[in-house]
Amino acid sequence: MSKYKIAILDDYQDVAKSLADWTPVAEYAEIEIFTNHLHEEDEIVERLKHFEIICVMRERTPLAPGLLLRLPNLKLVVSTGAKNRSIAIEAAEKLGIEVQNTGYLGHGALELTWALLMAIAKHIPQENANLRAGGWQHMVGRDLKGKTLGILGLGNLGAQVAAVAKAFDMDVIAWSENLTREKAIAGGARYVDKKTLFQESDYLTVHMVLSDRSKGIVGAEDLAFMKPTAYLINTSRGPLVDENALIKSLEENKIAGAALDVFDKEPLDAGHPFRKLKNVLATPHIGFVTQDTYKLFFNDIVKALLDWLPEHPKS
Repeated sequence: MSKYKIAILDDYQDVAKSLADWTPVAEYAEIEIFTNHLHEEDEIVERLKHFEIICVMRERTPLAPGLLLRLPNLKLVVSTGAKNRSIAIEAAEKLGIEVQNTGYLGHGALELTWALLMAIAKHIPQENANLRAGGWQHMVGRDLKGKTLGILGLGNLGAQVAAVAKAFDMDVIAWSENLTREKAIAGGARYVDKKTLFQESDYLTVHMVLSDRSKGIVGAEDLAFMKPTAYLINTSRGPLVDENALIKSLEENKIAGAALDVFDKEPLDAGHPFRKLKNVLATPHIGFVTQDTYKLFFNDIVKALLDWLPEHPKS
C-alpha cells in the first residue's frame, strides 16, 4: 500500500516534530515539513501539487479558490485554530476537500498585548540596547497609572485587556460599532464615541476581528485625532489599520509610537518601514506562538490525521 504525502507548511521555528509524536502518522504517510514561506501562487502550487494532505498554520498560507483548484491531489486540509478565514471553505467543499481544525488557546494575544504596551512605554528595547553598549539610563519611561487606555473592540479579549488595565489603575474607555454603554460597563470600560476614543487615549489597543467591514477601521483621520504622546498597539490583524496612514503618522512623529505584532503582508518585506522606524516596536506575529498553544496545535493535528488516515486507505 502506497502512503499519503503530507505537507506541514510554514513551521517557521522547525518545531512541529518536537512538540508532538508523529510516529503513528508515519505508518500511513510520508511527512515533509516546510519552514520557509512562499507568497506567489505558482510557487505554492509547484511545492504542493503532489501532496494529498496539507497542514496549515492559521492564516500564514491562504488557500484561495484558485489555489485549491490547482491542487487536484488534495484530499484533506488540517488548520490550526478553531477558524481559519483564509481558507475558501465553500470552494474546498465543491472540490471534495475536507477541512478540519484544531483547538486553540487564546491567552497568548492578551499576554503579548501587555508585553508590547509595557515595553514601548518603558522604552525597554532602547534601554536594553544602550546597556549592552555600555551605557546607563538615557530615556524617561511613561506611566500607566492614571493614564487612559482606549480599547477598539471590547469582545472577550478586549474585556480581558480591560481587566488587566484596572490592576494598573488605568482609566479604560472603549468603542466599536456595536458596543453599547451597558456592554462597555460589563466589559470593564467606559463607553465613548470613536473620535473621543482616539482623542483621549494615551495607549490605544486594537482587538477586532478582521472582516470586509472592519478592514481599515483605523484610518488617517482617526490617527490624526491621537495625542502626539499616544501609542497605538495592534496584536489583532494588520489590515484593521491603514498601514500607509500609520507609517506617515509615525514618520512625521504625529504620535509617540506604535507596538505591532501584525501586518498587511506577512512576513514583512526586508526593507519595510516598520523594520526601521525608531518609534516602532515590532514583533513577527508571535501573539499565538507559545509552547502550550503550539503543543495543542500539533497534537491536535496528529489526532486529526490518525482519525482520517485509517478511514481513507490509499491503494
